[in-house]
Amino acid sequence: MADRLILDEFVPFLLSVTSNRVSSRIATAYEALFGLSIPEWRLITVVAEGQAITQAEIGERTRMDKVTVSRAAIALTQRGLLERRPNNQDRRSHHLMLSNAGRTLYGEVVPKAKELEAHIFSRFDDDEIAQFTTMLRRIDAAAEASE
Repeated sequence: MADRLILDEFVPFLLSVTSNRVSSRIATAYEALFGLSIPEWRLITVVAEGQAITQAEIGERTRMDKVTVSRAAIALTQRGLLERRPNNQDRRSHHLMLSNAGRTLYGEVVPKAKELEAHIFSRFDDDEIAQFTTMLRRIDAAAEASE
C-alpha cells in the first residue's frame, strides 16, 4: 500500500484550516461592526496604505483574483467609501483612493483589527509572533518560487 496522507499532520492543510478559521472570525466581526466583507476590508486597508492604486495592483498585493477585487471595488464605490479616478498611464484602468467616508471608516476599522489580532495572538509572546511572521513570509516566498 502506498504511503498515506494524514490531513491533521499535513502542514498545507493545517495552514489552510487555521487561515480559514482566523478569516472567518475576522469576517464575522467586520460584517457585524462595519458591514464589510473580507475582500472589502482588505481593499480598504491596501488603498489606505499609500497613494492611489489600481485594481490589478490590489490583486497582486492581496493575492485576490480580479473578480473578487472588482466586486469589492464596485461595492465600496457604490457605498461612497472609494473614489475612482482615470489612470493617465493606462486608460483601461482606474486609480482607487479612499473617499472622506472611506478614511473615516478606515479609522474605525484599524483599532478593531488590532484588537482582534491581539486577542487571537494573546497566548504568544512577541518573539513567537515575530518568528511566525518570518515563517509565513518564507512559506509565501517558497510557494511563489514553486509556481
